[in-house]
Parts: sequence; structure tokens; C-alpha cells
Amino acid sequence: MFRANIVFHGFENIVLGDDVSINHGCFVSGQGGLTIGDYVAIGHNTSIITTEHTFADAGTPIKYQPVEKRPVSIGSNVWIGANVTILGGVSIANNTIVAAGAVVTKSVEKEFTIIGGVPAKFIKDFSGSASVHAN
Repeated sequence: MFRANIVFHGFENIVLGDDVSINHGCFVSGQGGLTIGDYVAIGHNTSIITTEHTFADAGTPIKYQPVEKRPVSIGSNVWIGANVTILGGVSIANNTIVAAGAVVTKSVEKEFTIIGGVPAKFIKDFSGSASVHAN
């Protein structure tokens, strides 16, 4: 399910699993490669960014320096809250919850994890919770 006002950039490099929902006002970049697993819910106004400017040449304004492609991988059964930013090069494990407003700058490797904050950090393990698989 895709809601209104979603911007897809580089759609040809995006692989979507089954039953993915993307809410209102999201920016989804696929230029650097984006894979989203099954049963993923993405809250409104979330940005997933798969490119970034380089800044190696101090004599050239950053906006004119090359853009580096950095793929993002989002596992299955992931809930991404509203107003989240996921930066390039990040992988998010299956069964992860990303709290609203988080800025994800590093990969999440452990399943059944809640992360949040700026930058996003571990908040809680929920592996002992009741079934979290959606069907």
C-alpha cells in the first residue's frame, strides 16, 4: 500500500518484498540500491537515502563533488516510525522497530531490537514478546 505524496528516486534500483506499506510524504531513494523485505511498514515523512556527497576536495564546494552510491537494506517485519531518516550504507535486521524521529546512521544487526534517537541507538530487546510475524 502506497499513500499519497511519496517521492521515489531511482525506482529501477528498488526491490520491494510482499505487503510493504509506505505512508504519506516519504522520500525513497533507490539510486544507490534499496531492498525492502516483506511485511514492512514505513511511517509518514520518512526519508531513505542511498546516496551522499563526497567531500575529499577542499577546493571544491561539496555540492559539486561526486555523489557516492550507498545501498540500504531493510529486512522483513520491520516497523519504521514517522519522520525517520535512514542514511546510505545501512542494513536493518528482520524484526526491528525504528522509533519515530530516529536518524539511522549505523546498521542494526540484531533481530527483535527497538532503536531510536539521533543518532539511533539500541533501546530495547523484544525477543521475549508474543509473536511479531504479520500474516
